[in-house]
Amino acid sequence: MNGIVETHEAEFDRIIEVWESSVRATHDFLQEADIAAMRPQIRHNYLQAVKLRVFKDADSVIQGFVGVSEGNVEMLFVAPEAHGKGIGKALLQYAVKQMNATKLDVNEQNPQALAFYQKQGFSVVSRSSHDGQGNPFPLLHMQLS
Repeated sequence: MNGIVETHEAEFDRIIEVWESSVRATHDFLQEADIAAMRPQIRHNYLQAVKLRVFKDADSVIQGFVGVSEGNVEMLFVAPEAHGKGIGKALLQYAVKQMNATKLDVNEQNPQALAFYQKQGFSVVSRSSHDGQGNPFPLLHMQLS
């Protein structure tokens, strides 16, 4: 089956693989230590804290995922080899239409993601100088226009 489906903890290791490969491809402002510190937090805390949906390809391999909590897209990542195939757009549209997401944060240092979200109808409404963990990675807070 391919498309967007619910997931379960048995698939979290694959989800972390997608997250890490995507972060390495798009978040060049992060150091190896940053990624290493985030990996267990995401795997053991954040994935359980959101409503999680995955995009599976025709071979049932997870190629992307979205996590939503209280109307916020908390995470949206697509495997680098699947970039440009409409998976991120499909996941974001699903989050908006099926999960009532209207807000998200994006790293200011990730201009590709910012442009993607703007193209999907989100606008910057404010900025924070640090991320949610207090790290000096500025966030742009976006809302569906």
